[in-house]
Amino acid sequence: MTRVAAVDCGTNSIRLLVADADPATGELVDLDRRMTIVRLGQGVDRTGRLAPEALQRTFAACREYAGIIKEHGAERLRFVATSASRDAENRDEFVRGVLDILGVEPEVISGDQEAEFSFTGATKELAGGDHLPKPYLVVDIGGGSTEFVVGDDHVRAARSVDIGCVRMTERHLVRDGVVSDPPSEEQIAAMRADIEAALDLAEETVPLREARTLVGLAGSVTTVSAIAQELPEYDSAAIHHSRVSHDRVREITEWLLRSTHAERAAVPSMHPGRVDVIAAGALVLLSIMERIGAEEVVVSEHDILDGIAWSVA
Repeated sequence: MTRVAAVDCGTNSIRLLVADADPATGELVDLDRRMTIVRLGQGVDRTGRLAPEALQRTFAACREYAGIIKEHGAERLRFVATSASRDAENRDEFVRGVLDILGVEPEVISGDQEAEFSFTGATKELAGGDHLPKPYLVVDIGGGSTEFVVGDDHVRAARSVDIGCVRMTERHLVRDGVVSDPPSEEQIAAMRADIEAALDLAEETVPLREARTLVGLAGSVTTVSAIAQELPEYDSAAIHHSRVSHDRVREITEWLLRSTHAERAAVPSMHPGRVDVIAAGALVLLSIMERIGAEEVVVSEHDILDGIAWSVA
């Protein structure tokens, strides 16, 4: 066993995994897995820069994670940064801050690398069974971007497109600095058109419709699963490898798009940091399912973070 630490810093959240990895058996044993909403991508789509307050929230989470990594005695650490820090003019400020706190330089990876890690993390467990037909389409709906990966035991094609839940919310659902509550039909139509255009782009290089199993990753998808199961609180064990039908995803998405902030916040499994962006994330998921004719989505709690851990192990 090798004790490793992996940090995934995305547009909406920063996550930590400390685990014992055994490459010989394919076993990854969690010691600590946690997530903090920091909204690093706040305003990046509009300004092209990481906001000072967003950087401070992210650095505060890094300081907390540094203590946990030290406490567990992880031998190796890899810090991967995704869409927001890839797009920002002042990314150097972010890199310096992380290096000072954690002692490693964040790797601002490409969308293709992000997709590879997501596929590995999501399918390593599934590969041992034969109950889910291949090829898989792994879809990682993040804050700033969504990754599409088609593969069997290995990646065949991958593409990252800019339709994350935060980016779609800020681009289409914000008026005068406030998220529309609920959004208008015109706003929803504009967002859906943007998503459909991005799916056209993804299909130029990834054969989405060849997939026989859709695997959905990240907070928008796991939250939809939690709502579908009517969980009294967020429960990773209940969510991991759950299946949500297309009809149920459609019902939940339609409700989220017509609900108020207070109604969404009252959902017991909803993370407070996801209340304003979950409707956009659910619409991305629904649009993907409609595009490929998926009858259900298999939900995975194991994703890019697990892929990062395997890469360092």
